[in-house]
Amino acid sequence: MRPETEALLAAARVDPQVLALRPDYRALLLVVEGLEPGPSDAASEELLVRAERAAMTALDGRAVEDLPHVAAWREAYRAFGAKPQRTRNSLEALLRRAAGGLPRVNRLTDVYNAVSVLHSVPVGGEDLDRYAGAPQLVRAAGDEPFDTVDAGEPVVEHPEAGEVVWRDEVAVTCRRWNWRQGRRTALRDDTVSALFVLDALEPLDDAALLAAGDELAAHLGRLGSDVRTARRLVGRS
Repeated sequence: MRPETEALLAAARVDPQVLALRPDYRALLLVVEGLEPGPSDAASEELLVRAERAAMTALDGRAVEDLPHVAAWREAYRAFGAKPQRTRNSLEALLRRAAGGLPRVNRLTDVYNAVSVLHSVPVGGEDLDRYAGAPQLVRAAGDEPFDTVDAGEPVVEHPEAGEVVWRDEVAVTCRRWNWRQGRRTALRDDTVSALFVLDALEPLDDAALLAAGDELAAHLGRLGSDVRTARRLVGRS
């Protein structure tokens, strides 16, 4: 693992204002280097199919919003003023797509989407080589830039004051905790180093969060001949 990667993980932080909002919050940060880009393959397809089946089993006779971890994230969104029925956390968004088929993007994205569904945990992925400084989870001032797409065109937006956002030293990288990621640091078809963020609230405990990270690391380990990983748990101490 590169020294700068180790420094990035050591400097990552969750702002106390976020923990005041949700004292039960934890994030597992997983850095993966040495990835070899590639399209969706038989292994990622098998994993996605397993995730789709798991989602159907979990949702048998239940609404998505009634699943315990989804419900907890809906409460967290309301706590900072977001409307979860309009801006869904990434886990809920994937679960709602499972019946019609999860997206097939590339093997890197396919793996982390599948692990998100299998472990009922929101997972975000960033291109580490396009990241500037350490990841920080903060409540926004409201003037931070966020590069996204609107009607097919690139635009710069700003989060609402008090919104929970991930950011680096340059700008917001993910709005509303785990709702929408920005363009600058998004995973791409040529990504070789990545940062994954696995978000947890009660009732998901640390053991379940770490198990999700273990499975994600295991599947990513096959995406290169020299894949290296490092991780850190941040948030509630």
